[in-house]
Amino acid sequence: MSRTAPSQPTTSTLRRSRTRLLAGVFTLALAGGAVGGLLLPESVTPANAQISTNQPAGTFSFADIVEKVSPAVVSVKVKKDGDDEVAMNEEGNQNVPPQIERFMRRFGLGPNGPEMGPRRGGPGHGRVVGQGSGFFISADGYVVTNNHVVDGASEVDVTLTDGKTYTAKVVGTDPRTDVALLKVDGKSDFPWVKLAGKAPRVGDWVVAVGNPFGLGGTVTAGIVSARGRDIGSGPYDDFIQIDAPINRGNSGGPTFSLDGDVIGVNTAIVSPSGGNVGIAFAIPSETVLQVVDALKAGGQVARGYVGVQIQPVSDEVAEALDLKDAQGALVAQVQPGTPGEKAGLKAGDVVTAIDGAIIKDSREMSREVARKKPGTTINLSVLRDGKTINVPVTLEQLPTDVASNDAAKGGQQEEGGRDVPRLGLSLAPAKGVAGAGDQGVVITEVDPNGPAAERGLKAGDVILDVGGKPVMSPRDVRDGLAAAKKDNRKAVLMRVKSDQGTRFVAISLGDQRG
Repeated sequence: MSRTAPSQPTTSTLRRSRTRLLAGVFTLALAGGAVGGLLLPESVTPANAQISTNQPAGTFSFADIVEKVSPAVVSVKVKKDGDDEVAMNEEGNQNVPPQIERFMRRFGLGPNGPEMGPRRGGPGHGRVVGQGSGFFISADGYVVTNNHVVDGASEVDVTLTDGKTYTAKVVGTDPRTDVALLKVDGKSDFPWVKLAGKAPRVGDWVVAVGNPFGLGGTVTAGIVSARGRDIGSGPYDDFIQIDAPINRGNSGGPTFSLDGDVIGVNTAIVSPSGGNVGIAFAIPSETVLQVVDALKAGGQVARGYVGVQIQPVSDEVAEALDLKDAQGALVAQVQPGTPGEKAGLKAGDVVTAIDGAIIKDSREMSREVARKKPGTTINLSVLRDGKTINVPVTLEQLPTDVASNDAAKGGQQEEGGRDVPRLGLSLAPAKGVAGAGDQGVVITEVDPNGPAAERGLKAGDVILDVGGKPVMSPRDVRDGLAAAKKDNRKAVLMRVKSDQGTRFVAISLGDQRG
């Protein structure tokens, strides 16, 4: 509940205000989804129609756009029972969802986010209240918001700009893209907006409408700062970056183009200083459209699945494979029993195109495969042993939980360790190290100043092959390095298994130190 501050704030009031501001180091705006021109029932003019401007010549205002689209934007209030954590309470404090924590660490921010506000009824009792934003996408009551706004909610209410409140039910959620779809029953004449059919350009003006700090109907403006941002929340990251002021409570709310189309759903901001610094992220409308259609049809999103671990092709990897360009997706491991294995994909393959469309990197491959429906057959252009081949793959449905690989961990007792001093590694056969499996060579010690450490190798990692050949002993590793050098290669690829999965690591032969 907002209160009017006295004209001369007291020291304690200033201290409390400052504490709340500093708590906002990193914020997820809780609100709605992405839409487009405002569509009102029957004879009302849609927002994406030509918007007239009544301002005198030489002036500019967002007022006409805001007047058209704001009725479709709602405040979302959620309630959770018992000890469940909530994204935001009435004061605007929140815990950060796990998919954003990795991004926070890039900025040196705490992994747990700001502290929760008090729960009603004391710890472990009563209900926790959170607020966010959302928007109608149909006259019959479908509402888009963020998954992290309604995740675990026992009760959801939406409030319109006219002050009317309605109970909503959760139709479905998609944690991988942070999109949720709600439904308000009982009416068929809600004001609504539609998702934009095309992506904005960097530099375009945008208008954000939402419910920051519980202040519904708040409008801010800015530009599209960048597109295709990866903030580390998952394999499908493709965020729009905007500089319109976004605050806690804006999550799930729409960002509009000047023609009234929603180009993105606000989901996260970065604020190292504790206040708005003009770095906010929105889920593109194209992504939201696909997710919403799937949630409407079945309450969940069915994504295509190949069953391979992939990684980007770095300059070092391209050099080691004699590739002209550092692009495509490098297959690090093929999971047994998956469509990839059935199609004949192999570790070391580089996927360069899907159905003739060039693949720039591993993220693009993940997104393109996920857009395909299970049962679809796609044609992968694969570079193998210097030749391009076509590999048809019939996709299956992405499992709900894709199991992570168990891998050797650091701290094993060194048995029969041998040094590879030029890389700064001490190695031992995996068979001789408890828990390391029976394939490959375990890294038992890493020189923190050596070239291997610079490439991210660590104790407990298991080297499976060097230069495309399996290794079972430290001598095999040394022989693999020597063979690559004899062939005048500038770098050699090692396939390495770690607690993060299996990946290729390119070691520059020029980096070897005596």
